[in-house]
Amino acid sequence: MGETDWPAELAGVTESVVTTLGPNDRWNVAALGLTAPDGDGPVTATTWGRTRTWRNFRERGEGYVQFTRDPVDFAEAALSVREEADPVLERADAWVRVGVERLADGEEGGTQWVEWALRPVESGVERRVVPTTNRGHAAVVEATVAASRLDVPTYDRETLLDRLAYFESVVETAGSEREREAFERVRDLVDAEW
Repeated sequence: MGETDWPAELAGVTESVVTTLGPNDRWNVAALGLTAPDGDGPVTATTWGRTRTWRNFRERGEGYVQFTRDPVDFAEAALSVREEADPVLERADAWVRVGVERLADGEEGGTQWVEWALRPVESGVERRVVPTTNRGHAAVVEATVAASRLDVPTYDRETLLDRLAYFESVVETAGSEREREAFERVRDLVDAEW
């Protein structure tokens, strides 16, 4: 596989959506945090547990990282099992087909983790946008992180439920219609009351 560049500059941890081809020849959609390299190293991502993304990375060695501003796509990717016929989501602003290589693995809090190097092979920009900061969108992303940790023993459930309530109030006051729809999906997908 040849290499190409990422279509955006990455810094810190950038939340993305990844699609990986499963054994049923459908593309599994999941959230994936991308860690920017320190120096000349590769972009990395860590999978936690024996997820579909972990399995598909291990068996296929590649996936499609996507940058999307759509909060519903992100909420569904983070909290549900979603499969598509095509690897690139309709609302993706840009995408990168990556080859993956296992760098390290271990266990933390009883959960297996694997760190992967992601090397871009092919990329596309579907639409260029002027970046804006939307508190409702950020609250949806943070809510999916809190919700995904509700059943992890190393996290305090009550603290996470308090966070979810706070993020919901941010979406109600600062979010658009699409963010409110995304938070409804979070509520539908999470088996908890807050």
